[in-house]
Amino acid sequence: MYVTVRLLNGFTQSLTYKIPTSWVHKPQLQDIISVPLQKRTELAYITAILEQFDPSQQTFTIKEALAAQPLPDDPMYPQFIKQLARYYCVSELTFYKRFAQYLDAPHETLQAIAPETVSPEENVTLTTAQQAVVDEIATLCAKKEEKQLQPIVLHGVTGSGKTEIYKQIAQQYIKQGENVLLLLPEVSLAVRFTHIFKHYFSTTSVFGFHSATSKSEKRALWQHMYTEKAALVIGVHLPLLLPIPRLGCIIIDEEHDAGYQEKKIPRIHTKEAALMRARLLNIPIILGSATPSIHSLYSVEHKGWKLLQLTERFKGTFPEVRVVQLDKKNKHAFWITKELQAALEKKLAQKEQAIIFLNRRGHSFFVQCLNCDYIFTCTSCSVSLTYHESNTLQCHYCGVKKNLSPCCPSCKQPEKQFLKKGIGTQQIVSLLKKLYPQARIERADLDSTVNKKKWQKIVDDMYGEKIDILVGTQTITKGYHFPKVTLVGIIWADSNIHFPFYAAAETTLSQLIQVAGRAGRETNTGLVIVQTMAPHPIFSFIDEKNYRAFYEYERAYRQDLGYPPYVRFAEIELRHENEELLAREALACAEFLEKIHSGNHTLTILGPAQPMVHKVQNIFIQKIYLKSESIKDIIHAYQQMSRLSLKSKHYFTPSPLS
Repeated sequence: MYVTVRLLNGFTQSLTYKIPTSWVHKPQLQDIISVPLQKRTELAYITAILEQFDPSQQTFTIKEALAAQPLPDDPMYPQFIKQLARYYCVSELTFYKRFAQYLDAPHETLQAIAPETVSPEENVTLTTAQQAVVDEIATLCAKKEEKQLQPIVLHGVTGSGKTEIYKQIAQQYIKQGENVLLLLPEVSLAVRFTHIFKHYFSTTSVFGFHSATSKSEKRALWQHMYTEKAALVIGVHLPLLLPIPRLGCIIIDEEHDAGYQEKKIPRIHTKEAALMRARLLNIPIILGSATPSIHSLYSVEHKGWKLLQLTERFKGTFPEVRVVQLDKKNKHAFWITKELQAALEKKLAQKEQAIIFLNRRGHSFFVQCLNCDYIFTCTSCSVSLTYHESNTLQCHYCGVKKNLSPCCPSCKQPEKQFLKKGIGTQQIVSLLKKLYPQARIERADLDSTVNKKKWQKIVDDMYGEKIDILVGTQTITKGYHFPKVTLVGIIWADSNIHFPFYAAAETTLSQLIQVAGRAGRETNTGLVIVQTMAPHPIFSFIDEKNYRAFYEYERAYRQDLGYPPYVRFAEIELRHENEELLAREALACAEFLEKIHSGNHTLTILGPAQPMVHKVQNIFIQKIYLKSESIKDIIHAYQQMSRLSLKSKHYFTPSPLS
């Protein structure tokens, strides 16, 4: 028997090998094997079985494969990868490469990894409402043999104790010997939940598997998947793409969050991929959020998804919400209204904690010369450089850093002519330290949370009441329960509402409700002050008990304009270092798609257009958008582009979230 393979190391050419007659198991398509290549051994993926192959007709010597590399026993995994590859219009090999590094040791030599020894968490008595939800989920899951299971949307207000429900559900499946997958939208949250669940499951293996997990920890999970013991796997994107034997349940917390879409290509939407895998296995998938996505609520109404609700907090009461417009009359200090300053003074006097939210890191958006209006911009990306307190300028797209020039590169005027515009978390910290010199103030944004140990210390200090005011970006908007936080101040609530994307209002409101939900989780004195530049209808929905009213408002808007969930939506992104060539090819693609689908009136083609950031690392970007009632029509349209001879690289993203 002979096979054609593709190497997992990225080598693009297909190779042919002979399967030794000594192999007990007959190789199948998509099996992983190790093969010789020159003087080294490589892992390869079988793309074809050649029953009639004649090696004598070849001009080169056909070598024998060395050994099979069995994956963990997940029979439906190849089918899942095939569906995923078809949906994202990429090779199946793309996904097998993700875990190739864990296959360099024969699975027979792997040993079970004992769970980390931790002190068990005290058992929490569920409220009547929580227990009712747990019982209802158990009842729904028990019927999985009868028909295809529908996703379960758990709409629980902030502080309602959704995590305790996740614990109970995970425990039920682990007791049955089945693995459970828990997904979070951010690495910092995944780290936090891994810590929480390790304390809850003191005798069960709990694995974190994400970018902050060490290689040895990831290998430990891979080894465990060859055993018969159940485990809880926690991560963001990566775990869903692993072969997981006996997967019994998938739980997605903060299911509305745009963080579930990968930034690297292919931009896998982890929630969509999880729904795909759950349907294939006919296992329950639980989608939890205080602000369920418009798509999920629409699916409850129109697709038979199950909706379970927690309408009251586990402790404390809902905070009072005040919306305040930021204007000259209402500013005691720049960016801080009189209302927010008075509230901060009161909370500090009462020895209570506050969170100040601003979805901008750094000190200022950009630096501009007052003499000639020159703006310091990134030479590799189409964005201004963000000013940081250390007198440095940084691009938040390519990461380049440089010191602020002592004079203007354009007119040579000195630095005293520079105006630092906009606001960032660093500037807010500086401002608050001047207003409250005795207060203990810390910052939580990407610059601080990228260091795992530093971020853990900040979290521990918040719980230990060693921080009075925590200033942060979206990192602190969800998943954290700080008992002493009674005040949340939102600096620029409408900063993202007018972004040119159909879901901008949904994303903004979800973020505001999530951060507001950090206040008063164990008290009756919670207060949220929302500072805005201008009025907007979504501010009337910040009271999270009124979230369903926002759903009706937004649903009607999208229906009128023909956007998801009423149609399917996809993005084609084209990239090239030559801006003029890219523009020509993007226009040719759009015209080609219009021409070949002129008879299909359900397919709409928008663009091409430059995105807001149209150059990253000296690569220019153009985008084309497709709308249709059928995702099959959209995928077929993109596949037709293979008929064009394009020099630009092009990528396909169904259901883009930004």
